Amino acid sequence: MSVVPPPVPASEVVRATASGKRLYAVRSDDFFGRQPTSTSRLPDPKPLVENLACSVLEVLAGARDLEQIARWMSEGVYKHLLKRVVLASRGRAARKQPASRPAIQLGATRITSPADGVVEAVVIVHGKARTRAIAIRLEGLDQRWRATAISVL
Repeated sequence: MSVVPPPVPASEVVRATASGKRLYAVRSDDFFGRQPTSTSRLPDPKPLVENLACSVLEVLAGARDLEQIARWMSEGVYKHLLKRVVLASRGRAARKQPASRPAIQLGATRITSPADGVVEAVVIVHGKARTRAIAIRLEGLDQRWRATAISVL
């Protein structure tokens, strides 16, 4: 495995130095984009999965700001949850119901790893009125877990 990405073809040489060395253009995403991380170099995902599941329910209930958990999720997941938060907030406002912290209890947690650096988990969360399943996909990016998919069932 090479740390340095292959250079751009010779036809795209930026310039040659006085000593005759050629300087190549390099794709910046290879160095500065999201870098995948192996599962062996990441911490146990179970605490993150369980805390993220509880936090997502608190966000949807209006008891927690979405920004508090934004660092653990991808941009697409953040945007999707933001839409759900707005809809939940409108529903509470229409019913004249204040935001309150949900009384939840963690149930079973199932974690599988379909590929290196990827974890898919389901957390069962018991509330007063209903039991929900929360499916979360974590990917190892930049030396930490990030949620790339969250579904509240």
